[in-house]
Amino acid sequence: MTKAIYFDMDGTIADLYAVNDWLPMLRAYNPTPYAQAKPLVNMQVLARLLNRLKANGYHIGIISWLSKESTTEYDNAVTKAKIEWLNKHLKSVEWDEVNIVAYGTPKQNIVAYNNGILFDDEVNNRSAWCGTAYDVDNIIEVLKGILHTM
Repeated sequence: MTKAIYFDMDGTIADLYAVNDWLPMLRAYNPTPYAQAKPLVNMQVLARLLNRLKANGYHIGIISWLSKESTTEYDNAVTKAKIEWLNKHLKSVEWDEVNIVAYGTPKQNIVAYNNGILFDDEVNNRSAWCGTAYDVDNIIEVLKGILHTM
């Protein structure tokens, strides 16, 4: 397995689905829920772990989908909101990759190292992944376990 770790955003590290009226807003081409989503994990701990893993040679990335209903203008607004969210909540992390792609794009086809680790709330994305894939329940514990084995 390649020393690479990727994160989905919506439903994995960002609580998009808890934003009030998230679905009607997305259908109205309003990117606000992507900016308002609260973190799903302790971002300070996550950032510290990611920075330690990166210092130990891990490639760290994001692979996240755009909205299911989109236009070019809306895709640009969603991309901007997601990048701003990362800069706000994980500002100390220097990402090797940030991939924000069309909804439904096979994630394993986009990243540089599809045989690494993926954290994703979608079972189909985890099943299709070529490396090791985890759900969102124990992100911090899994990362601590990786560091502990070094």
